[in-house]
Amino acid sequence: MSLNFPIKTPPWEVLALVAHHLDPKTLAIASCVCKSWFISMSSDHIWKPICNTHFPNLHFTDLGEQVHHVPYHRLYAIGHTAAKRRVQTPCKPKLSLNNLIFTINISTKSSHIVTIAKPGEELIFDPNGVFKFDVDNVNYECSSMVAVLEDVKITWNVVLSGWKGVFTMMDCEGKVSFSPGAEGWFSEELPSPGCCSGAVASGVVADLKLGFCSRRESGVGKVKVDKVSVGILSIVNWRYVSVDDGLRYLQHFLVPCDD
Repeated sequence: MSLNFPIKTPPWEVLALVAHHLDPKTLAIASCVCKSWFISMSSDHIWKPICNTHFPNLHFTDLGEQVHHVPYHRLYAIGHTAAKRRVQTPCKPKLSLNNLIFTINISTKSSHIVTIAKPGEELIFDPNGVFKFDVDNVNYECSSMVAVLEDVKITWNVVLSGWKGVFTMMDCEGKVSFSPGAEGWFSEELPSPGCCSGAVASGVVADLKLGFCSRRESGVGKVKVDKVSVGILSIVNWRYVSVDDGLRYLQHFLVPCDD
C-alpha cells in the first residue's frame, strides 16, 4: 500500500532566508524552478548587496532607484556580461610584422632629408613589447653645428608586402630644431578602426620622433639625424599599445574583411 502525500512548496520566508546564502549563479538557477521561486530569488533586497559587492564602481544603488526601477538581478546580469566582454581574450592578429614594410619620408621646403623603407622584421623592437620601433643609421647630416629651426614634412606609411595595401599613419608638417641632442616629436590622430580590441578602439595617435646628434668630419662639426622612432599611442593613458593591438589596428585597414 503506497501513500501519496502532496509536495508542498516551501514558504517564501524560508526561500528568502536560504537565498541569502547562495551565490549569484545558484540564485539564477533557483529562480527558474517556478514562479514563486523566481519572485523570492529575484528580490532587490537579495541582489542589491550582491551588485554593490561585485561591481562597486558602477553605483548600482543610484541605478536601481533611478533608472526606471530596473531590478537588481537584471543590473547584475548587465554588469556580469559587460565584465566578461572586457576580459575576453581578443583573437590573434592576422598580420605579423614580417608582412609589413614601414616607409618614412622626411623633407624640408628646400631639400629632401631622407626616405626610409624598413621591413618589419628589421625594426628595433622595444623591450617592453609595445608597438614602438626604432630605425637607426639614418645618416642625414646638416652642414652646420648652428641650431637651425626648419619646417619639415613627414609622411609615414605602412605597406602590406607585395604592395597589396597601403595605410598612411602620418602626413603632417611641423618645425624641427636641427641641433645636437634635440628631438623632433610629431603626432597625428588616427581614424577609428570601428572594430578591434578595446585598447585601440578608444582613440589612438601615430607617434614619430627624430633624434639628433653631433659629429665631426674633417674638423668640421655637423648635426646628424641618427634615429627615427615610430609607434602607436593610446590617448586614454598616453602609453604605447601592445604589438598585437597595433597589428590588429592595422589589419582593419590592410586586410580585407571576411564575408
